[in-house]
Amino acid sequence: MAGKHIMAVKKYGDIHLYENSCPHLGIQMEMVPDQFLDSSRSLIMCSMHGALFRIEDGLCISGPCLNQKLKEVNFEIHNELIYFVPDKNE
Repeated sequence: MAGKHIMAVKKYGDIHLYENSCPHLGIQMEMVPDQFLDSSRSLIMCSMHGALFRIEDGLCISGPCLNQKLKEVNFEIHNELIYFVPDKNE
């Protein structure tokens, strides 16, 4: 995960990790550090162009990257700590 920015979002007790990179422009998603959610706090939002993504699967449901997905980051939790699990393609 060296050199990559990661975002973590918790919804209904489930943790979701994604690369902090908009599929449309490849830029980091937040304008204010560590703030990724829309005003309703129910969707991830790209601050550059307002694209909205479902928290549970990273699917873009509104905006220029419609139907594209955020890249999931594999992880495991042990003793309340998050550990990244390398992707076989990296």
